[in-house]
Amino acid sequence: MKQLYTYGRYLKSRFHAKVSKLPLGLSGFTCPNIDGTVAKGGCTFCLNDSFSPNLAKNADKTFLNLHSKINPILDKQLKELEEQILTTQKIMRSEWQTEKFLIYFQSFTNTYAPFDTIKTLYDKALTYDSVVGLSIGTRSDSVTDEVLDYLVELNKTKEIWIEYGIQSIYDETLERINRGHNSLNVEDAIKKAKAKGLNVCGHLIFGLPGEDQEMMLNSAKAAYDWGIDSVKYHPLYVVKNTLLANEYKSGGFNPIGKEEYIDTLVKAIKLKPEHISIQRVTAGIDDDTLLAPSWCGLPKNEMLFYINRELINEGLIY
Repeated sequence: MKQLYTYGRYLKSRFHAKVSKLPLGLSGFTCPNIDGTVAKGGCTFCLNDSFSPNLAKNADKTFLNLHSKINPILDKQLKELEEQILTTQKIMRSEWQTEKFLIYFQSFTNTYAPFDTIKTLYDKALTYDSVVGLSIGTRSDSVTDEVLDYLVELNKTKEIWIEYGIQSIYDETLERINRGHNSLNVEDAIKKAKAKGLNVCGHLIFGLPGEDQEMMLNSAKAAYDWGIDSVKYHPLYVVKNTLLANEYKSGGFNPIGKEEYIDTLVKAIKLKPEHISIQRVTAGIDDDTLLAPSWCGLPKNEMLFYINRELINEGLIY
């Protein structure tokens, strides 16, 4: 039987146990692309201050709290961290037979805070006996040398991953989606992390405005060449209360079709070096905030069926 080299298989071989990523969504983290440090309103596919004033208000307040000497929300974050870890561990052990956990700091930009705040939260997450390491979702413009060196120290005894949103290598695309940094910034960040011996997961989005399949595949090839260890592939979908929703409604953006996405995904996987593990092959949303494309609202198992069918046709799995 031929199968894809998934992240789950990597973790199984690394720890000789069933290891799962345990996602955290802590209040208090924001993003330099929301609070105005590098841009305003966030990426066009994210909620922004023009359409979600409460989000912007809270983000601004959080930014001030996190970047002051007195952090009144750290205690709340620590309580949330403990509650989420204990609750989710119990569920994963019961439903998935998970034995060990990799704590995934997922929401917003999880290195965009004072170093003491970051260190307190990361250190706390690693105190649980069943936790083997951390995976940290962040932006390439939001990791200081101090944080990077701290992660290098942690990596000596724990499994440490940084997850960077690459999205595209085309600066015109990054500018159009209001990303707030260019492609060189991402390349430098990935190569810097790799030079220090850290594990890097790169996120790629297929179907970004103005991009054709050749551009999408060029982004995938570049990410592989930069030295990422793992990859997440995402389709771009439109949700309510975003700038992208306005662009879609005005006819300025046509979402990628299911067949084109799957074809692009399969071609990207064929180009991928075998040592790079795959963490995600699709994404979607199952509530009424989804505007388009409708196929991003399909059940996960149904989408995986369509994807696996093409992978089989191409001889990538059997």
